[in-house]
Amino acid sequence: MSASEQPPTPGTAGTPPASRAEPPASPAGPPASLAGPAAEIAAGYAFEGPALELGALLWDGVCHPDARIRIPLPVLNRHGLVAGATGTGKTKTLQLIAEQLSANGVPVFLADVKGDVSGVSAPGQDGERVRRRAAEVGQEWQARGFPCEFYGLGGTGPGIPVRATVTGFGPVLLSKVLQLNQTQEQSLGLIFHYADSKGLELIDLKDLRAVVAFLVSDTGKAELKGIGGLSTVTAGVILRSITAFEQQGAAGFFGEPEFDTSELLRTAADGRGIVSVLELPAVRDKPQLFSTFLMWMLADLFNELPEVGDLDKPKLVFFFDEAHLLFSGASKAFLESITQTVRLIRSKGVGVFFVTQTPKDVPSDVLGQLGNRVQHALRAFTPDDAKALKATVRTFPNSPYDLEEVLTGLGTGEAVVTVLSEKGAPTPVAATRLRAPESLMGPVDAAALDAAVKASPLYGRYAEAVDRESAYEKLTAEQRAAEAAALEAARDEEAARAPRGKEEPSLAEQVVGSGIFKSLARSVGTQLGREISRSLFGTARRRR
Repeated sequence: MSASEQPPTPGTAGTPPASRAEPPASPAGPPASLAGPAAEIAAGYAFEGPALELGALLWDGVCHPDARIRIPLPVLNRHGLVAGATGTGKTKTLQLIAEQLSANGVPVFLADVKGDVSGVSAPGQDGERVRRRAAEVGQEWQARGFPCEFYGLGGTGPGIPVRATVTGFGPVLLSKVLQLNQTQEQSLGLIFHYADSKGLELIDLKDLRAVVAFLVSDTGKAELKGIGGLSTVTAGVILRSITAFEQQGAAGFFGEPEFDTSELLRTAADGRGIVSVLELPAVRDKPQLFSTFLMWMLADLFNELPEVGDLDKPKLVFFFDEAHLLFSGASKAFLESITQTVRLIRSKGVGVFFVTQTPKDVPSDVLGQLGNRVQHALRAFTPDDAKALKATVRTFPNSPYDLEEVLTGLGTGEAVVTVLSEKGAPTPVAATRLRAPESLMGPVDAAALDAAVKASPLYGRYAEAVDRESAYEKLTAEQRAAEAAALEAARDEEAARAPRGKEEPSLAEQVVGSGIFKSLARSVGTQLGREISRSLFGTARRRR
């Protein structure tokens, strides 16, 4: 990679937007070269205010560069969907939209599942294909990078570590990650409630395991009698799920310092929005984890941001890649939480774009809230594909296109578009040849990415994990105090018997004879008991 293509230091890439942004188009009617339905479609995208440029209208197989297909900037908080089969250009569409949002001072969040979005920080590479595409759509293409921050889940892979506390994550999201059923999810909620009321901070997974184990021990069972109790069977399932989760290497994703999601709302010194890229290739084999973590970030923003209503431009646009993973196997409570978050976060200035293969991957209650649509090509190789194609066509407004034919005939970098106008009404469906991104279409060099991460002002704040006193340490301390008290009581009892001439028992005999040991021994006879004893005594290897 040449020096000119190296990613800039986050927050400093390129020149100020005033010197490089394309001027907003003046409102105009359809091009004189168009008539009939094509002219009506073009007129539907002649917005007066600032808008993002998607591409040019396709009609009867011809691209019309003077018929520009656009999205008004103020409606980007009305949410959207980018869909299409693998290899049709969804990632490049995300990059294209992210670049223009950044140039307009709007921060962006992107999940980089495949590892090829980091190029948004570096200028693109000029070439014949780029120049040809630019000429086809009437684009004045210029190579430029954009200010970026790179993050990684729990420090796995490149990026500033993003962690969440177990308490912050909450029982509903954690149940999704642990793949618990509805009954187990309710029991987990009871555990969270107990820990919160007793001041037992749930920072990491060992804290949660310790509390679960305590609540089904002979000592802890009485604690939950007044509010429902916890069965040993359910506790066993939760403990086994936590253990399996840790064995997958997930322990590092929970802990402190917890990531402050307001970091995603920053702009660079030159006024451009910072593009936050969450690097996920290292955890792509843990889809439940990263998709639920994305939902945690969105939910945390929802909880923290004030109501602002409709703005001239969004505070943040959040791209939710591989969205089908979020909804797969989700409980009713989880789906209700997603639906509520998506519905209400618009009024807090945040737009959400779900990225997936077909609209049917998204529940209808959520899909109905996605006003901006960019649908790339679909394939119909199987009966299921054909069924999905027909279902997708039914989600679009009436159109002069034969959408089944158009959607199966689109090339890479082409899409069917409908968005919300400045007045909130759907625009006509438009087959569109999309613009080329101006940043690098591919990953940046690993060394350059690592240098950008370590140069970030956020690196020192989040790089090192902190393990402070929390539920595990408190319960362990209480257990050790109980053991010491039992040993002391045993010594006192034997000292009282000493004048009668009995031989003083060994320390091991004293412990075995104590009441607390007998109580634990009854639990250790089962698999659950073994989990409890390891948790309370801390004999399992601690994960850091």
